[in-house]
Amino acid sequence: MTGLVIRKNGIPLYVQVKEKILADIRSQIFKAGDKVPTERILSEQLGVSRNTVSQAYRELESDGVLTSMQGRGTFVCARDQTVKLTNRRDLLKKVIDVALEESLQLGFTIDEFLELAKTQAEHKAASLHKAQVAFLECNREQVEYFSRKLEFGGVHIRPVILDDLKDQNRDEWHYVETADLVVTTFFHLDEVQELLGRSREVLAISLDPELETIVRIARVPSGYRTGLICRSENFAVKVKMALVEAGLDELNVQVSTSNVSQELADFLQLTDVVVVSPGRRKEIETYCKRRQEIIDFVFKPDAASVNLLRAALADVRHG
Repeated sequence: MTGLVIRKNGIPLYVQVKEKILADIRSQIFKAGDKVPTERILSEQLGVSRNTVSQAYRELESDGVLTSMQGRGTFVCARDQTVKLTNRRDLLKKVIDVALEESLQLGFTIDEFLELAKTQAEHKAASLHKAQVAFLECNREQVEYFSRKLEFGGVHIRPVILDDLKDQNRDEWHYVETADLVVTTFFHLDEVQELLGRSREVLAISLDPELETIVRIARVPSGYRTGLICRSENFAVKVKMALVEAGLDELNVQVSTSNVSQELADFLQLTDVVVVSPGRRKEIETYCKRRQEIIDFVFKPDAASVNLLRAALADVRHG
């Protein structure tokens, strides 16, 4: 990346640096997975301060374009979102064009096509309000969080804990058995199908840690003591697996699943940074006597899984 920024054009320097990086990504100079120059090198190339480059990198990380790994550098993690959105819209336009062309060949007018498309969309929207979806997971912090995240268009998703099914909880079993759709994660697909029987279709979704979560943990200074506070060992195992996959396996994370006040206070005394599962942040803040950084560890359903769920619900039939 070469070329100096313009200092007197009214555009902040960090914005110009950000746009130069985005331009190089769009033109494929930098591709997904490529390492971008260090702050020092880029500041020398562009004739700006390292603080200016640092601010541009932070904003690009927040936008999900770059990701920083402690001791390894900064990398391109995704294509430009505007390009993705444009491609999706173009594909949808082609689908609409095909449907319109076929409707004309069947003898319908364009106005009739518009009316039927609107009526069918309204019917599907009303159907979503009636859909009963059960989301099965092994720990409460994930199942409740994901159920809220997956809800859209009036769809209500009921969280169900796997242990409740194993303990033969009648209410939960009734809801799952009568649900229009059963959803779980790939972590538990085989387990859920064994519980419900192989004849019952189960939709599995993929989960990824949020980029901001990984970036914040990667920035924890070497030598800092990191603690994880959550409600279940299952969640702790998944967090550690996610850290290994992100190349952060050198972190020695201590875990606590306690709900006892004194035990939590003692645990926090031994940590410099504390990672918490969804829903436990406010509780943990009351025990922090020092200015410890608190990082929420958040998993999210990937975009492909959400789209798959929407498509599956669109096919739900009600009597």
